[in-house]
Amino acid sequence: MEKEKENQTIQSVLRGDSEAYALLVNAYKDRIFNLAFRMTGNYEDANDLAQETFIRAFANLNRFDKQKQFFTWLYTVSLNIIRNHLKKSKRTTNYEDNYINRQKDIMDERGNDPESDIVAKEEAGILDLCIQRLPTEMKEAVILRYYQDVSYDDIAHITGVSLSSAKMRVYRGLKKLEELLKESQPV
Repeated sequence: MEKEKENQTIQSVLRGDSEAYALLVNAYKDRIFNLAFRMTGNYEDANDLAQETFIRAFANLNRFDKQKQFFTWLYTVSLNIIRNHLKKSKRTTNYEDNYINRQKDIMDERGNDPESDIVAKEEAGILDLCIQRLPTEMKEAVILRYYQDVSYDDIAHITGVSLSSAKMRVYRGLKKLEELLKESQPV
């Protein structure tokens, strides 16, 4: 959604047209869900966290600085909610179990056995597992950059760090991911 349309929609919501908020939700719901899912590795948690993001954003919309980009503000709200969730749960997600169950579902749905599809899904699953093992700040940066296609400037703004820190988090995240992927390779 372009900035001018976003600002008009936000103004409508602030004037009491709560139905206009659906336009913002529809524009960003998939990206926010994807962010929450990549961070938690759990579909139900991601769904709950995405809903909470939009509820909290609606409640605090009057705090949004219209000179800024709405999506960076929304991502900041979402990341704060996700971070709090991860801290509260004080557990690593059961991502490996979720991954195994997803792979079983995929295999059941496919019925046929194209070897290349299985190898690709397995490799993607290993990558997902390794991403889940990254420290939170690195995981955020890598997911924002490579799964959400967010610029380094916006990553810095969303995470509240300098541009050089945002770049360093992505770099260190990729290096750590490389190590984790090497460790997960069969001998």
